[in-house]
Amino acid sequence: MKTYRASRSPCPIGRAARVLGDRWIILILREAFLGADRFEIFVERTGINRAALTSRLEILQEAGLMRREPPEGKRARYVLTESGKALAPLYREMAEWGAAHLFAPDEARGNWPGGA
Repeated sequence: MKTYRASRSPCPIGRAARVLGDRWIILILREAFLGADRFEIFVERTGINRAALTSRLEILQEAGLMRREPPEGKRARYVLTESGKALAPLYREMAEWGAAHLFAPDEARGNWPGGA
């Protein structure tokens, strides 16, 4: 199981990469921005397996980007913290860059809320 260990890098990008450098983390956060808040919804929308999702949600909680409500028990919701919500401009920029550089001119593009 993947675990989170905070970076000790003096570089802020290096520290951010420790959390955000994982494909599943990026997709889980994308879905959280798009309104997903339940374990099963993340599984359905990303295709991630349950064990990987469990470990990534724990990482996101340990890094302070998401919180589990309630902290214990079933039927929890996973919600973005203020720190997680602060990533919105980064996601908007990633969507705009991806739309501009990673699609053929005639290829359909998904829309990111508020742009791209």
